[in-house]
Amino acid sequence: MATSARPFDNIRIHSRLNDGTAVLLRTIGPDDEALLRDAIAKLSDESRYLRFFSPAPVIPDAVVERLAAADGEHHIAWGALCSECEGQPAIGAVRAVRHGSRDGKPAGPVGEYSVAVVDAFHGQGLARIMTAALLVDCLRAGLTRLDVHILSENRAAAALIRNMGGHRKDESQGVADYVLDVAAGLERLRRDEGAPGVQDVLRQLGYC
Repeated sequence: MATSARPFDNIRIHSRLNDGTAVLLRTIGPDDEALLRDAIAKLSDESRYLRFFSPAPVIPDAVVERLAAADGEHHIAWGALCSECEGQPAIGAVRAVRHGSRDGKPAGPVGEYSVAVVDAFHGQGLARIMTAALLVDCLRAGLTRLDVHILSENRAAAALIRNMGGHRKDESQGVADYVLDVAAGLERLRRDEGAPGVQDVLRQLGYC
């Protein structure tokens, strides 16, 4: 965890995946580099390719440092730990990076979304659970729209975005671009009574 005081830093969200596995969600910060590095190492070549657009087995330290450098305003990130696994390893992460926060331009209400889940936990609703926490945090920080850039063959990610009301904007060189309205996406998640893990998250964050 990061040591700086950010709005949701002290919040621990307990939930369960579709198969009943207990998970804990919390914000990500610079102290989490080792956890992120271990989680990335557990991704299959295919999952690493879909997330980073590269199957390289080792992600450069500079990339890991950027992934962990969340400040809760320009870079918002949440991670999931497997509560019942030995050592409580990191099993997923989701983030939104505000546009204009790194190139000297005024930061606005639009950011870029990305998500990754360790292969052993695919298909259990973890991406939706983490995204619910992220979107609540985005609203708090004034982020109202998220751009999503995914490889065209990443059907799982595309389905997740579409189910939250995101719409496809463009496609170029095998990369599909989507736009997600944060408030609309949250409302879609709030109304999804078939996702108890998502409802756990929204309830614990006071978004009901």
